[in-house]
Amino acid sequence: MSLLELFSRSAVFHNEEITLRLSDYDLYDEETGIDDGFLFHIYRRHSLKKIGYISLRLGESPGLYYLGHIGYRIDAPYRGHGYALQACRLIAPLMREEGLNSVVITTDTDNWPSRRTCEKLGCVLESVVPVPEAYRILCSGSTAKCRYIFFPFGRQQC
Repeated sequence: MSLLELFSRSAVFHNEEITLRLSDYDLYDEETGIDDGFLFHIYRRHSLKKIGYISLRLGESPGLYYLGHIGYRIDAPYRGHGYALQACRLIAPLMREEGLNSVVITTDTDNWPSRRTCEKLGCVLESVVPVPEAYRILCSGSTAKCRYIFFPFGRQQC
């Protein structure tokens, strides 16, 4: 789906429970190595109250190695309903449009809800890596990250 198509369709993805509305695009950030990206606010379906966000970051860099291609956050009162899981699935068509067969999702080692989200998505735990001092501010102070690989369209055989 091109950017023009995204905007012409009001940049909305939804299912029975949540709606994703494009909030920002062209997320170029030289410091982190993000070449481009998309930020969606997450809403409960038929509601105007934002309950979180999901971002898809494009590019490869040392910063993105620790930050990941997908980032999400669900506000505390709305956690425990699988909204992050659903949001990751809803942006899969955008990943396909961007030519991505797999993306990295990173979580803190002690963030068990996020780790369960990755497991329910069918992600593969690639590794647990220490975050170098130079990248800790970028990673909100995290000292280690779990690197999960998300294959939204199934794993490709080599």
